[in-house]
Amino acid sequence: MSKNTRVILTKRPVDDATPDCFSVETVEDEALENGQVRVAVEYISVDAGTRTMLRGEGFHAQVGLGQTILAGGVGRIIESTVDGWDKGQAVRGGLGAQTIATVMPKMLEKVDDTVGSLSAHLGALGASTGVTSWIGVRKVAKPQPGDIFVVSAAAGAVGSIAGQIAKRDGAHVIGIAGGQRKVTYLTERLGFDAAIDYKNEDVNARLRELAPKGINVFFDNVGGPILDAVLDNLAMRARVVICGAISQYGDMDNVTGPSMYLRLAERQSTMEGFAFFHFPESVGPAGAELRTWLDDGSLVMDEEVLEGIERYPEALQFMFSGGNLGKLLVKAC
Repeated sequence: MSKNTRVILTKRPVDDATPDCFSVETVEDEALENGQVRVAVEYISVDAGTRTMLRGEGFHAQVGLGQTILAGGVGRIIESTVDGWDKGQAVRGGLGAQTIATVMPKMLEKVDDTVGSLSAHLGALGASTGVTSWIGVRKVAKPQPGDIFVVSAAAGAVGSIAGQIAKRDGAHVIGIAGGQRKVTYLTERLGFDAAIDYKNEDVNARLRELAPKGINVFFDNVGGPILDAVLDNLAMRARVVICGAISQYGDMDNVTGPSMYLRLAERQSTMEGFAFFHFPESVGPAGAELRTWLDDGSLVMDEEVLEGIERYPEALQFMFSGGNLGKLLVKAC
C-alpha cells in the first residue's frame, strides 16, 4: 500500500497565507476503485490564484478545512484501472499539493514528455502560465509594432512570458517588478527595453520618463497603486488588460478598485479582463507556438524549485513576497 504526504488547510488565512495555516500529514492510500488512476506527483505549480481558494467562498473552487490544497501538478501514473491510461504515462491536471494523487482521468490530460522537461508543462506550456500569457497578448492586448507595452509582475511566470511575446510582436516592452535583481533580470536576461523597480522607484515618475507619449498597452497582474499609476499615463486609445490582481488577493472582501479609471474615458481607452478558458479555441494554437519557441530557445522560462512537499506553504508565502523569478514550483517527489 502506497503512502501519500499531503498539505492540508488547517485555518483560513487573514491577509497573508502564512505557514501556520497549513499542516503536512502522511496517510495510507486505499485500494483503487474502478475508474481511478494513481499518479506520483513530481511537480506542483505555485500560483497566485491559490490564495483566493483558501477563503471558504468565492468565484474559484474553494479548499475546505482539513482538505488537501488545490493545485495544478504534473506526474506519472503508477497504478490504473482505466484502459488507455497506462502506468508510466505523464499527466497534468488538478493533482493537489500532495505526493500521490488518486483521481479520475477526466481530471487529467496526457502530456507528451518528449517536449520540454516535465516541469515545463506547468510553466511555459501550462494553461495558467504560458497559454494564459499567449492568449492575453495575442487575443486580448494585441500589441502593434512600436506600441509601448507595460507589464506588471514582469519577472513572474505570466508577466515574463507576456513581455517576451509582446517584444516578439514588435512592441517596446517595459516591465514593472520589485528589486534590483528583478530589474536586471528583465533587461539582461529577458531582453525587455526597460524595467521599473516599484519598491525603490516612483512608478508614476518613471513611466512619464520612459513613456513620455503615453502607454499603448498595459498587461496587469497586480492591480492596486500600480494599476492607478499606469492609468494615469495612458496614451489615447490605449488597451488595459486585466490578467490578475495579486495585490488584492489577501483581502478579497475589501478589493481596492482603480481611482484613476476616468483616464479611460478621457483617453478613449478600454479595460478588459480575461482568463484562458474564455478562449478554448486558442489553447491548442497557443501551446503549439509556445512549444516551437521553447524548442528553438527563443522563449526563456526560468524556474525556481523548492524541494519537498513540506515546503509548499513556504513556497506560497515566497511567491506573495515577490521572491521568485519565472515559474515557482515545488518538487513533490
